[in-house]
Amino acid sequence: MITEAGRRNAVKVLFVDDEFIEFRALKKKIADLSEPAVEVEYSPSIGDALEKIRLARFDLILLDNRLLPNADFRETVPELRGIGYTGPIGVVSTDISGGYFQEFPDYGVDFRIGKDEIDAQTLQHIIREYVNYDVPDFWKDDYSI
Repeated sequence: MITEAGRRNAVKVLFVDDEFIEFRALKKKIADLSEPAVEVEYSPSIGDALEKIRLARFDLILLDNRLLPNADFRETVPELRGIGYTGPIGVVSTDISGGYFQEFPDYGVDFRIGKDEIDAQTLQHIIREYVNYDVPDFWKDDYSI
């Protein structure tokens, strides 16, 4: 969300997972993240996610690898891209060691990450790498040449 002064209030993240407990775990893990401010919304299915994306703007999507009735990200990510979502998409899975995960760029996925790897620092790093927003002053030293 961008304020009148052009500054972003919060990075909007859509977390898509058929297990609500995973969403609660994510919220708990990132509760200490203060910069940037993050708003996380939950979708239990790809259909629900598509509807939310049509109605609102999201800066980042974290997508569970397997969502019924789809097989995996090779089916769900093209659906997200097909409705015009151009922002970063990260596939989240309990196990990212399968060989087909090497194909993730071919399907419009920006990154993959294990569910056990996500915490406040990891999400902050992902946002720094993939989301375009106003960088706080205390980070600017990190980005100067």
